[in-house]
Formats: sequence, structure tokens, C-alpha cells
Amino acid sequence: MNEKILVVDDEKSILDVLDCALKREGYLVEKAYNGQEALDKVKSFNPHIIILDLMLPVMNGYDVCKKLEKENIGIIMLTAKNDIVDKLVGLELGADDYLTKPFDLREVIARVKSLVRRFKKATDEKRNDNLINIKDFNINKKQRSVSVKNLKIDFTQMEFDLLYLFLLNPNVVYSRDRLLEIVWGMEYIGGTRTVDTHIQRIRKKLGYTYEKLIQTVHGVGYKGVDELFENRD
Repeated sequence: MNEKILVVDDEKSILDVLDCALKREGYLVEKAYNGQEALDKVKSFNPHIIILDLMLPVMNGYDVCKKLEKENIGIIMLTAKNDIVDKLVGLELGADDYLTKPFDLREVIARVKSLVRRFKKATDEKRNDNLINIKDFNINKKQRSVSVKNLKIDFTQMEFDLLYLFLLNPNVVYSRDRLLEIVWGMEYIGGTRTVDTHIQRIRKKLGYTYEKLIQTVHGVGYKGVDELFENRD
């Protein structure tokens, strides 16, 4: 999976330099010029990491950090100030790391890679504990529970097993026959239409946004995804 980085700064030259450097490393990059635009991009782009300048127009970086306090997003502060107090305030508000201008691009890339590793490790640990979290969606295998925005959704045993299989193995494509074999068992004599029916029920229960966690692979079968994009078919 290509990690998504949102770069926020009111200086176009800095945005362009960081955009170019991060894209060379294989990251998906979006840019924002002020704090409010950054929050809007968080909703539409769903970044894994934000490189955030603190001195921004419209809404400063400190307030952006406060707004994102409950989001599972890594934040690297970018500031021209050398005062340790400014850095401590940013860290206390939820930032994970900081860089001081002028910066070395090699250090920026190193900090981004380090933060990506930390978040990936945390995600893997959650999955090892049978927990999967995607934005406001949560699934707990041990408790066999599913919730969206803290509202519990009831699933049958087969529906739960299908959903958990997809999300535990994102982007793995399963044929209908393979799903019958894994979830229902070799002895199941029903047709593949059973799979389609169960997936339709799961999608309906998840609602418009989270039904997109299960994608149809035309002519093959289905796959799960571990992130959501806007306007996905």
C-alpha cells in the first residue's frame, strides 16, 4: 500500500519541494495552503501522515492538531521557530514529531519513513489482537462485534466471518468458489449465489460509506480494502 502524505504550508516553494521529494519516494501526496484546507483534505484524501506547518493562515497548526486529536494520523510539525516551548506545545497537542526550517530533505524523508514504520507496527499489533480499525469502523474478532461510529451492527456468523476475512487480508482477491470453501466449508453444496447474497447483506448493514470496504472484482470475485477513497465505484 502506498502511504498518503498531506503537506500543509502557506509557502508554495516549500510545498513544491516536499511534493516532489515525497513522490520520488513512492508516496501519494496532496497539498494544502492553510489550516482549514488541511482539515478539508483530511476528509477527502484520508492521509496516513501530515507534514504540518504551525504558522498558517485561516487556522494555525496548533488548532489543526486539536481538531485531529482523535484521528489515527501521524503528524510531523514544520516550524521556523527554534523555541523549545513551541515544539513542546505541538507535541502535547498530538503531534508525533517535528522539523525546524530550514530543513534537509533527507531528514524529512527519514522522519516520514520512521513514522510510517511506527504506525504500521501499531496497526499490525492491533490486528494480532484481532482488532481492525478503519476510520470510524471497528471489528473485534474475539468479541465477534462490529461497530460504525460506536454504534453496534449485528451480523450473522457467516456475514461476520466473510467481513473479517476480507479486512484481515486487504487487497487479496477471492473467487466465489474460494469463499465458499473458506467460510462455508468443503461440504457446502449451495451455489455461489449464496456468496453474492451474503455480501449484499453485509454492504447494506455497513451503510453507504463503509460498504466500500468490500470491493467487487468483476469477472473474478471480491476483495476487501483497508482504506476508503471518495467516489470509488
